[in-house]
Amino acid sequence: MDVVIYHNPACGTSRKVLAVLREAGLKPKVVDYLIDPPDRETLKHLLRAMGKSPRDILRKRGTPYEELGLDDPALTDERILDAIEQHPILIERPIVVVGDKAALCRPAETVAALLG
Repeated sequence: MDVVIYHNPACGTSRKVLAVLREAGLKPKVVDYLIDPPDRETLKHLLRAMGKSPRDILRKRGTPYEELGLDDPALTDERILDAIEQHPILIERPIVVVGDKAALCRPAETVAALLG
């Protein structure tokens, strides 16, 4: 089974989800999205697989969210994607892909439903 985790090693939740995947006997491809961020098309694909909008995956704490005015409800998805491309720290983590399914695994227990 192909498994990918968009991971931030500094994040406790992300580390916990990675440990759960490995404990389940999986060998996930680990993408440190701060070093190797997903391109716009990959991000759109992930969002479709999760059934989420760009706004749904925005991380507020410890990011330039407020300075960029991303709380403005008038902002389009494309504008939010522009901000994410410029500042990958805005992506909430971890995002896990299992086959054709994906989920924002926050809280960490969310990964269990994804693994089924």
